[in-house]
Amino acid sequence: MTELNKRKPMDLRRRSIYLLPNLFTTGALFAGFYAIVQAMNSRFEFAAVAIFIAMVLDGLDGRVARLTHTQSEFGAEYDSLSDMVSFGVAPSLLMYEWAFRDLGKVGWFAAFIYCAGTALRLARFNTNIDVVDKRYFQGLPSPAAAALVAGFVWVMGDLSFVGKDLRWYAAALTVFAGLSMVSNVRFYSFKDFNVRKSVPFIAIFVLALFFILISSYPPGVLFLLFLGYALSGYVMWVLALRKQRSHPLG
Repeated sequence: MTELNKRKPMDLRRRSIYLLPNLFTTGALFAGFYAIVQAMNSRFEFAAVAIFIAMVLDGLDGRVARLTHTQSEFGAEYDSLSDMVSFGVAPSLLMYEWAFRDLGKVGWFAAFIYCAGTALRLARFNTNIDVVDKRYFQGLPSPAAAALVAGFVWVMGDLSFVGKDLRWYAAALTVFAGLSMVSNVRFYSFKDFNVRKSVPFIAIFVLALFFILISSYPPGVLFLLFLGYALSGYVMWVLALRKQRSHPLG
């Protein structure tokens, strides 16, 4: 078999369109669209929950594609477009409708910083996918940024806070999330975590406790979880900077 013939099956797979992983991507896209519609109808809690659902579906489509060997260029491009809607447009519009309307130009500018940050983050990820360290993300991942923004709306609404009373805090958080996505700060990707590897019994027990903790108060726990993740990159950056200064010749 010639080298050209060996390449044909791989090229065909990359250009193919597979149903199963794209169903999950379509579900994530629908959840993002649903979040936009609910935000426009002032049903902010529904919109926030829809963004979290989109995040779960987005996490499944790539894994399903790898497990079933149905990765394709179409799927990668479709996933990026879905991410832009679900984790870029939907969270920025949700924040604008919930808290930014009374801020005038400052409000839509803060929302646009987040939206533009998502687009730039996705473009950079697609172009650097083969050159970056797989263990870390360069910049805050867009699903985590969306979860941070949506989680804030969800938990504050659950605590009976009105968006306009928290508009400056919301604006600061939104700009922070947007700038974090385009930063060079590294965030742990968890991609080296092997789910097929055997684990001790205590690990299953800890995992069960984790799900119990989330179910006890989903809005608050999820918001704190993603806030901690968003801050973890900066903590690692500060620690690395201190280590570099203490060992300049190392």
